[in-house]
Amino acid sequence: MNSIHLLLSLFLLVAFSNQHMVYGNAEVRVLMDLKSSLDPEGKILSSWISDGDPCSGSFQGIECNEHGKVANISLQGMGLSGWLSPAVAELKCLSGLYLHYNNLSGEIPTQISNLTDLVDLYLDVNNLSGTIPPEVGNMASLQVLQLGDNQLVGNIPTQLGSLKQLSTLALQYNKLTGQIPLSLGNLEKLSRLILSFNNFSGMIPAALATTAHLEVLDIQNNSLSGNVPSALKRLGQGFQGANNPRLCGVGFSTLRSCNKDKDLDVNHIYTSDQDLSKSSNPPKALPEPANIQLHCNQTHCSKSRRFPHTVITASVITITLSFIGAGFLTFIRYRRQKQRIRNASSSSEGKLSPDQSKEFYSKSPSALANVEYCNGWYPLSDGQNAGGLCNEYLNQFRFNVDEVESATHYLSEANLLGKSKFSAVYKGVLRDGSLVAIRSLSVTCCKTEEAEFVKGLSLLTSLRHENLVRLRGFCCSSGRGECFLIYDFATMGNLSKYLDMEDGSGNVLEWSTRVSIIKGIAKGIGYLHSNEASKPTIVHQNISVENVLLDHEFNPLIMDAGLPKLLADDVVFSALKVSAAMGYLAPEYITTGRFTEKSDIYAFGVIVLQVLSGKKTIGSSIRMAVESFRFDDSIDTNLRGRYSKSEAETLSKLAMLCTHELPDQRPTMADVIQELSVFPAHS
Repeated sequence: MNSIHLLLSLFLLVAFSNQHMVYGNAEVRVLMDLKSSLDPEGKILSSWISDGDPCSGSFQGIECNEHGKVANISLQGMGLSGWLSPAVAELKCLSGLYLHYNNLSGEIPTQISNLTDLVDLYLDVNNLSGTIPPEVGNMASLQVLQLGDNQLVGNIPTQLGSLKQLSTLALQYNKLTGQIPLSLGNLEKLSRLILSFNNFSGMIPAALATTAHLEVLDIQNNSLSGNVPSALKRLGQGFQGANNPRLCGVGFSTLRSCNKDKDLDVNHIYTSDQDLSKSSNPPKALPEPANIQLHCNQTHCSKSRRFPHTVITASVITITLSFIGAGFLTFIRYRRQKQRIRNASSSSEGKLSPDQSKEFYSKSPSALANVEYCNGWYPLSDGQNAGGLCNEYLNQFRFNVDEVESATHYLSEANLLGKSKFSAVYKGVLRDGSLVAIRSLSVTCCKTEEAEFVKGLSLLTSLRHENLVRLRGFCCSSGRGECFLIYDFATMGNLSKYLDMEDGSGNVLEWSTRVSIIKGIAKGIGYLHSNEASKPTIVHQNISVENVLLDHEFNPLIMDAGLPKLLADDVVFSALKVSAAMGYLAPEYITTGRFTEKSDIYAFGVIVLQVLSGKKTIGSSIRMAVESFRFDDSIDTNLRGRYSKSEAETLSKLAMLCTHELPDQRPTMADVIQELSVFPAHS
């Protein structure tokens, strides 16, 4: 009798062991199907092989959870040129799908809605077409949905209002039409809604204004109309509604004021999605589940189909003793294979490059959010000391290398905005859809003393002013030998591009805009020069029209404030040659070799002359014209006389005073701001 029990146990083990192999092979089969669609030529995903183990670390871009199920697919910026196969829906434990910055085409498969545990879906910056499947509204765990920069058409499905966990919805730069569904106002956790550069019409749902966590609403460059709910004013710069000619609102700088007789109040119409749903395509029936399903919950992945006990019993009864030996050998062979896979998986840990020291947190759904770079910034220490790069204050500003590479498409030349001897600046798109400018600094250009470097970094992160470019964070990597500074992106470029304009150019700045820019630059420098409790007095050292950026409202933003605090002395000194060649270097530097607040004011005076004249180079003829108040010779001729002569006189005198040869004769920036405060508000 004991022999029978032993045989039964043995065959049950064999049966269930083979069942594990079936389920393991199921994910491999799905990945191979996915490989053939994403990479039809097989040039990129060559590491995905049919007899491999996805969880061994050998499959590029694949991360598994603690139960050995595929949890993340991170293939952003890989040059994939295929399409997204519906087979991806069979990876039931998938929590992150990152396929952005590729060249994928075709439609988003409706079957993707079966991924009910998916948290992050990044399909932006591809060439996807078709409509947004209404079935996406069934993906209850979805927190981030990035579909921007594609060729999507149709309406926003009202079903997206069912995504209660959604925090970011980014649909910018598509061909979407229709109205903004009222149902989006039901998304209590929504913090970023980016719908810009589409062709949406109708009004902004009033329900959106009451969404408690909303921080960014970007609806610019659409065909929206009506009155913007006044409650959205709380978003400040987070609300962007420019280039919607029929949109109006009170207290929004980019919008016209509303006409009560012509502009309908959004609160009195469009109170349901009924009309919108009538014109929308009805949701298609959800596909039947595949034969082999890999269901997943928050704690474990369970087998969706177990061999019926009757089948197992019948198999045991019908198998003769002559197959016992074969079954035993099969069992032993399988156990050895499992052991080899586990050993391979264990040995793969820690094989990451030095600049990508990672600790995988299985609870994190995002492959980009589960890495930390707390140490390894040569010549800094391991960061264990409170004053190092891993101190509590700087932690909140830290990015990781994956995020930087993903945002800039792996620092591609296509995203390069500018380059100098000591740094390069790239345009990037972060995971939340926001645009950033990322400056790359070589370790050889930075201060070698950890304390000085950390002090400078802490200073940069503390600077906050409406006329300074905001530093969002940093990333330091010893393996790459670089430090990255992540700034907000200024959409209108630098001030230099608006100088030396050809006659009749549409980019010629109006007089009121020029005055506003000058006043903003003065306020930014004034903030740097002020000695507040939260910061010391800061001398910029390199103010120029190239270092003044303009946002979408042409507000000036001074960049690189405090940057010399991070740079080695010889790098700072080498930058002087460029500054001197462009005429910004104060004459006293030749004898003193020091930068002061007065040297910043000298550079400011040069910028004022550049803005007034519309010229990048200020020659003696312009100075003579300014000194003699011959405005027709000193003010930009592209203005065609459309300027205030009294304001031009005040600004010209101020510029000459700021560029006085003797520093003691120059005003303080507080004096300059006081002088400019008398200008009319409409300027």
